[in-house]
This record gives sequence, C-alpha cells and structure tokens, in this order.
Amino acid sequence: MGHVGKRLRKARDGINRVKLYPVAEAVKLVKVRANARFDETVEIAMNLGVDPKHADQMVRGVVNLPHGTGRTLRVAVFARGAKADEAKAAGADVIGAEDLVAMVQGGTIAFDRCVATPDMMPLVGKLGKILGPRGLMPNPKVGTVTMDIAGAVKASKGGAVEFRTEKAGIVHGSVGKASFAQEKLAENIAAFAEAVSKAKPQGAKGTYIQRVAICSTMGPGVKVDPATLAI
Repeated sequence: MGHVGKRLRKARDGINRVKLYPVAEAVKLVKVRANARFDETVEIAMNLGVDPKHADQMVRGVVNLPHGTGRTLRVAVFARGAKADEAKAAGADVIGAEDLVAMVQGGTIAFDRCVATPDMMPLVGKLGKILGPRGLMPNPKVGTVTMDIAGAVKASKGGAVEFRTEKAGIVHGSVGKASFAQEKLAENIAAFAEAVSKAKPQGAKGTYIQRVAICSTMGPGVKVDPATLAI
C-alpha cells in the first residue's frame, strides 16, 4: 500500500469507504473536503461490466452536461472556406487545414478538443499517431466530425464531455467544479451516468454499471449508490 499523506487521511475522516452513498450525500461529502487553494474539479469513475478488448463491448460517447464543466476548452477546427468562417464565428481558438496539420506535426498542440469537417479527415488522418493517444482525434461517433461546425464548437467549449472505456472497463470524466451548487453537481453526475447507460454495448453481459465513485481533484473518493442516479 502506498503512503497516504496527513491531509488525505484527514479528508477521509467521516467517509465510510464501504458504504454506497445517495448521490446528493456523496456530492456534499466531496464538496466539504475540496479545500485546495484552487477550484477543484469533481470527477466521476464508473466500473462497467464490459471487456473493452472486444470491439462489441467498447463504450464510447459524449454527453452535454446541463450545467457545463466549469472550464472553457480551447477548440481547434480543421476546415476550409465557409466552414472555416463558421468555426471562427462560433469561437474556435485555432482554425486551419494543411497549416494546422503542419503545426501539430511540429509539436504544437494548442487546443483541448478537435473538430473537423468530413472532407478534412483524409488530411487529419495523418495525425492519428499524435492526436489518438491524447484522445484528441476527431470522431463522428462523438460529434467531432461533422458539417455542423458551429454546433460542435459551441458544445465543445461548453459542457460537452467525451467518455470511453479504459483497459479495465472503467469510464471516467469531469462533471463540474467543487464551487458548483450541490444540486447542479448532482444533475451533471446523473446526466453523465445516463449517457454511459445509454451507450451500453450489445455485447455487454450481466450487471452493466457495477460501481460508481466521485471525488475532487485533491480529495478522497466517495462511493455512490447507482440506484440513486435514476438511470
């Protein structure tokens, strides 16, 4: 077992690490313990009954949180002509085609989310080895390869959160800031859980959502009773 610092040990006081808390109570416990000098991000982790090694059990999607993430993302758009103008009007931070590809290939990735028009994908495909491992590769399944550039940019800069299963069948994502009202955090968490529930693959067997926990950036995890998420 790794060393647990004094601050974290203190934060764990009052949390039953076995109990499954109703979502409202879990949020309250997390908010009270978010005492860092910055506004901590609240994150959710969901253990799913899937084996992502099998293609028919991969879980991937995007959810627009009703109250946003509390963070404004930098969005890059691969587009030309009128669609590039649309991206600019929607507030995209970086816009380009061959020049943007060259910038990324040169090691400059000045964005947190990437959107592309379908005709740009042969060009963007050259960046797969760079953007893929960073989770930045545009994908039509999550709405980042689209002709609705304005909608994609606005969603990306607001409350859109992408999720996908990791090796152990875990999905995680940000659901807001510790400064959010308790009710807003609870609603964001419920929206995230509902999106993951709807993304259940046909190949999944048995109990799909097995465990749920939330925590702040510097705080301890709190287990959530899935039954209280209304999914």
